[in-house]
Amino acid sequence: MNEPIKDYIVTSHAVVEMRHRSIDEALVARVLANPGQRLQVRVGRDVLQSRIEFAGRVYLIRVFVDVDRSPAEVVTAYRTSKIEKYWRSEP
Repeated sequence: MNEPIKDYIVTSHAVVEMRHRSIDEALVARVLANPGQRLQVRVGRDVLQSRIEFAGRVYLIRVFVDVDRSPAEVVTAYRTSKIEKYWRSEP
């Protein structure tokens, strides 16, 4: 289920972490609008992730969202090169 998240806010913690990791809000919005995958981390929290190219390399952008509230809250986001570690193969 790769359902997008349209109604959300970005928490102040997420803003700080995104700035520290050089991830802009437009990139987070892109992942939330069209996630490559959406996985449940625990009840009430999902991670939406997409493979994105940066400087000639492909990275996985992972956006953690508390979905048990309205609007949903972006908790944090990060970029990783360890795609195979986090990307789930479809059964």
